[in-house]
Amino acid sequence: MAGKLVLCRHGQSKWNLENRFTGWVDVDLTEQGQTEALEAGKQLQIAELTFDIAFTSVLKRATKTLFIILEEMNLTWIPVINSWELNERHYGALQGLNKVDVAKQYGEDQVQIWRRSYDTPPPVMAEDDSSHPRFDAKYNGIDGLPGSESLKDTLARVKPYWQEKILPSLLGNQNVLIVAHGNSLRSLIKIIDNINDEDIVSLNIPTGVPLVYEFNENLKPTSKYFLGDEEAIKKATEMIAQQGSIET
Repeated sequence: MAGKLVLCRHGQSKWNLENRFTGWVDVDLTEQGQTEALEAGKQLQIAELTFDIAFTSVLKRATKTLFIILEEMNLTWIPVINSWELNERHYGALQGLNKVDVAKQYGEDQVQIWRRSYDTPPPVMAEDDSSHPRFDAKYNGIDGLPGSESLKDTLARVKPYWQEKILPSLLGNQNVLIVAHGNSLRSLIKIIDNINDEDIVSLNIPTGVPLVYEFNENLKPTSKYFLGDEEAIKKATEMIAQQGSIET
């Protein structure tokens, strides 16, 4: 049998709270984000789930969320693999800008395209911009670092990592926890559920809510469910969908 997989978006970050495009900017969790991570750990315990290995990005909002979850579950001893391939998509020149302000300047439809379309990247960040990842020590030695990414671009780096690093653990009957970001997780869900390019546009993932997958021996999903209060999860998901609306 294949192991179980749990995907969890990081808890609320400071720029989630301020409704800014975040991307690869390494912002921290809010107090609410820390509470969400703690609640995720509690929900996983209630579900009597445990893990053999965990994967996360190199961005602190994800790594801190993972640590809080593992600490709550008394699992800080399991192997943790950090990888830039699980980073959020790079939002290019939009990073740091308020989504409502951008909507006022470019229109809500354009913001929705930049946020949720499959293959349209945001405006590219200049290579000499001091916030370009090529100037960040976390990415030393990595070639071809992006200055902007569409979801398609994000999936192009997530998919090989899924196939080469994560799948072997699941096929080895290990339970796997992945704490990452809205778009790296959307990429994984697109792969696992075989979602087409058009339907992935409407997929939104709430912060700090574990999503559990169970598989058969061929790694085909047999069960998929969120852990937590159903109404609260629905409300949080709807709020994410409204980001970028001028009336938000």
